[in-house]
Amino acid sequence: HNRGVTSIDGLKEITREVAIMGHVPSVHGDHSADMLGCGFFKLWLTGRFDDMGYSRPEFDADQGASAVKEAGGTIEMHHGSHNEQVVYINLVGGMTLEPNEDDQRFIVDGWAAAKFGLDIPKFLIA
Repeated sequence: HNRGVTSIDGLKEITREVAIMGHVPSVHGDHSADMLGCGFFKLWLTGRFDDMGYSRPEFDADQGASAVKEAGGTIEMHHGSHNEQVVYINLVGGMTLEPNEDDQRFIVDGWAAAKFGLDIPKFLIA
């Protein structure tokens, strides 16, 4: 999303890049809404970021999940439904906070933006 990628091929390319850089690319859903359980993707797909200048994806949640899996990533399913109320921006290089279903929070590894050559302010704002 930070790079303006909206196609399945672009998603697959990013998935492979993440794996090459030593990380496990993944997508998630939840048991209440399947792959649309990812609130960020739901907001993106339904145009909630249109006013920020982000084009909507050319794929739905299931197609995106399949593309990530085909390109070597994993699909995770959260238990029940989830609705993060807090955003943690982690700036500690090389460290990722583990998700906790009893303390739901949206975790952003801010340090990863530099590693992947992303626009850091844009990455952290969106």
